[in-house]
Amino acid sequence: MRVVKMYVMGISALYHDAAAVLLKDGEIIAAAQEERFTRKKHDKSMPDNAIKYCLEEGQITSEQLDAIIYYDNPLLMLDRFLCNLKYAGNDVDDLLEVSFKSIFREKLWVHKLIERAVGSLDVQQKIYVVEHHISHAASAFFPSPYDEAAIVTVDGVGEWATTTIGYGKGNNIRILKEIRYPHSLGLLYSAFTWFCGFKVNSGDYKLMGLAPYGEPAYYQIIKDNLIEIKSDGSYKLNLNYFDFQYGRAMTNEKFEELFGGPRRKPESRITRREMDMAASVQKVVEEVMVLIVKHAKNLMGHNVENLVLAGGVALNCVSNGKILKRKIFKNIWIQPASGDAGGALGAALFYYYQKCDQSRFSDEIHDKQKGSYLGPVYSGKEVEKFLKQNNYKYRKFDKEVFYEKIAELITEHKVIGIFEGRMEYGPRALGNRSIIGDPRSENMQSILNLKIKYRESFRPFAPSVLEERVDDYFDLQEISPYMLLCANVKENLRKKFVINDKLKEANDDLKIVVND
Repeated sequence: MRVVKMYVMGISALYHDAAAVLLKDGEIIAAAQEERFTRKKHDKSMPDNAIKYCLEEGQITSEQLDAIIYYDNPLLMLDRFLCNLKYAGNDVDDLLEVSFKSIFREKLWVHKLIERAVGSLDVQQKIYVVEHHISHAASAFFPSPYDEAAIVTVDGVGEWATTTIGYGKGNNIRILKEIRYPHSLGLLYSAFTWFCGFKVNSGDYKLMGLAPYGEPAYYQIIKDNLIEIKSDGSYKLNLNYFDFQYGRAMTNEKFEELFGGPRRKPESRITRREMDMAASVQKVVEEVMVLIVKHAKNLMGHNVENLVLAGGVALNCVSNGKILKRKIFKNIWIQPASGDAGGALGAALFYYYQKCDQSRFSDEIHDKQKGSYLGPVYSGKEVEKFLKQNNYKYRKFDKEVFYEKIAELITEHKVIGIFEGRMEYGPRALGNRSIIGDPRSENMQSILNLKIKYRESFRPFAPSVLEERVDDYFDLQEISPYMLLCANVKENLRKKFVINDKLKEANDDLKIVVND
């Protein structure tokens, strides 16, 4: 096995959640999403700022990069687009209008865009591409603690693949099975996201947060009409109810008829229908994911005890919790940046380990994600300079007093904004760029949602607890450092109460379960 010292950069862009990653000899040196610099949610543009940050963090120039890996194969993507045009037939105008420019002006010329972003004229010889779901699979397996694992990736769509089962061993991964576009569990979930009045790719987690407030009243309707599910987890969508394959809205008039009326208008009142639709499609996704994971276990045999997950659907922590509870695999590890941002990391790791045949060590305990604290850090002097320049009031505390003061303010039901250390890579706020409050307060959820974040009142928050005290509060045997697993609160700690806020207007009997 060759030992090669090298700098490898991974890039995701042009779809959503653009990001850049820098590896040094296989170690993750820096990783960041472009949205964190531009403040455009799910920014898809070429990650100029993230690339600049990675080079600065690595203290190198672009000329020192040995390889630049893009997380998607533009030619395979073009193949899908052309086949989709053929499928659309005479009904092709909308698809051309939506996709033609982005494909032929950007995606097929991604090497030119990367050259411009990296700022070096000789980078074209260093640019490689990796298939989308290979990038997802690599992002799940290579940073994981395991030397051997089953790999499951599920998202909307890559070039063609939407769902894959793979196998990882040492420095090598293989895709064993895949489901291809237009059949997609991610697109099914996104169709319900859109129909319930939220944005595709940025509102799926809202649908997941809404699901606990409803009942799966439409579960059987979905299974009877929208998706055919086999015992091995493979599935087919009934395309008669969808419009995404024509480049239009996610759903069509038949979908409206099936669910008793038109789509909810964004920002309008949420009704029982939306709650029940969210609960129903969530149940379907959980069912399919469990079947896929069971099939993966059957393919691997009893000797493979580890499972790793990636792809946008792997951010569905409720579904992940159901998989964990079934104990299909002994151990589970989920990529913290499971969406397209994580594809940048997977592409770089795939090139380094598999294409360059580099050795990989795993201790079966510790991952290589570094807590996902991989973004920029700012010194106290830099923060103080910013505060002074903008005339913000501030107080300085000694380190010994700092955390005591935060604890004191939390017990007073104050809301705290935490800004320290390196920024998180991935969509979850993990304590370094976070808003925190006292979970014992019955009003804290409403305060944070309505007064601080200006968002829907039903949106959930993740609890933070010391690892050694998890069993005091939750029915959870695994560690969950990345907010990617849902577990039940201990039954003796549950308390029911009626929410007295906007969501109550939609349902007077609404109840939630929280820590007492």
